[in-house]
Amino acid sequence: MSELIRGGTVLPARREEIELHTADGLTLVGELALPEEAEPVATLVCLHPLPTAGGFMDSHVLRKAAARLPAMADLAVLRFNFRGVSSPRGTSEGDFGHGEAEADDLAAAMAFVRERGLPAPWLLGWSFGTEVALKHGLEHEIDGAILLSPPLHRASEEEVAAWADAGPRLVVVVPELDDYLRPPEAEERFASVPEKEFVAVEGGKHLWVGEAQTARVLSEIVARLNPGVLPLPTHWP
Repeated sequence: MSELIRGGTVLPARREEIELHTADGLTLVGELALPEEAEPVATLVCLHPLPTAGGFMDSHVLRKAAARLPAMADLAVLRFNFRGVSSPRGTSEGDFGHGEAEADDLAAAMAFVRERGLPAPWLLGWSFGTEVALKHGLEHEIDGAILLSPPLHRASEEEVAAWADAGPRLVVVVPELDDYLRPPEAEERFASVPEKEFVAVEGGKHLWVGEAQTARVLSEIVARLNPGVLPLPTHWP
């Protein structure tokens, strides 16, 4: 017997509540999810949407990535609240930094990845999280960055162009019906990074609501981090 995977499905994993410590003295709260038995083949570091619009570590795509991908794809998934952000896990110290102070938050997450020896780190930014990834991701040793619904409100042209020939892969996933940046304009705005992987999602929206959109996003992630396990299952024993 198997059950259909739904929005609230949580698959088996080793889950640990963690704390991150920033260079400017703050404690951030988060969670690390690991495959239940196998060692992870890659690591997803999740950067959540805009805190002032309700974004936090439990924003649904990130929550579902942590709930499913350790079991489905042998990935380590690290989620945390940016400074000043609360979730059921708790509240991270500090105040919203408009994408600048969050450089220290990302640095603390990457230090944790190194300390734990987690393999092949990728950044997964969603909306505001894409700005943090674009602005500060190249300061760290990463295999790549996946940008979901990038609004490009805070990242400058120069910060985008810095990803050209930088080494880490850049995957830009843009929903057809995005509220801020739709595929034609996004292709223009990312033209300075010719080697990017550009994915326009037909019918997609900024918030990726619904199981079909969630499954598409998770599949795009796994296609980069562990493609051999695709297609992802729709049912689980």
